[in-house]
Amino acid sequence: MSSCLCLPCYKKKEGSSGAKPSIDSPTSSLLQNQKPTHPPPPPSKGMDAVERLKSGFEQFKAEVFDKKPELFEPLKAGQAPRYMVFACADSRVCPSVTLGLQPGEAFTIRNIAAMVPGYCKNRYTGIGSAIEYAVCALKVEVLVVIGHSRCGGIKALLSLQDGAPDTFHFVEDWVRIGFPAKKKVQTQHASVPFDDQCSILEKEAVNVSLENLKTYPFVKEGLANGTLKLVGGHYDFVSGIFDTWEYEN
Repeated sequence: MSSCLCLPCYKKKEGSSGAKPSIDSPTSSLLQNQKPTHPPPPPSKGMDAVERLKSGFEQFKAEVFDKKPELFEPLKAGQAPRYMVFACADSRVCPSVTLGLQPGEAFTIRNIAAMVPGYCKNRYTGIGSAIEYAVCALKVEVLVVIGHSRCGGIKALLSLQDGAPDTFHFVEDWVRIGFPAKKKVQTQHASVPFDDQCSILEKEAVNVSLENLKTYPFVKEGLANGTLKLVGGHYDFVSGIFDTWEYEN
């Protein structure tokens, strides 16, 4: 089952040129060259970094917190989120903003490329403990993994070369979680240009993470009992489109 939510579209720039990044391109350049040609000025431009945070909170308190006591008062007693959301740490794709999630509605984990590793008690325990707490203590109902367009982590994954030394301390090892998705894309879409392979891989990597979630015993139990559901998502911030699909157990 799938659905599509269309958001306001933004006109693409015409006349853009430049060669597609090669599959042999260094991982570091792919991760570091993500800024648009003419980025809009950030809200903090010309403002002290700490003052930007303070003014942002003051605006939130005046326009949201103080005006919605019916939302925030119950949260003082505890949280009961319906969703656990895995999203990329990319600054352009905050799920609370793009999906309109309210405080208390989603227990959220963000990392490079929204990867979820398989169950292991000796590795990636930060992710494992968050999943365990969300499922066993908070009793979330839906586990959602969301990929997105123009993801630097996905480009890094697709650019990894066998035997090549890692550029970063952690990045390459982390994105290798999505290696089964990379192998599938390169096998089934070998003749497709690099950028198009990346677009396909953005969704296939989500499916690998959803499959990895099934390796956690408490998730597997919840799926068997019908108390948990796995959902994949992809946010295309270029076209303003959000796709979802339910992952078969």
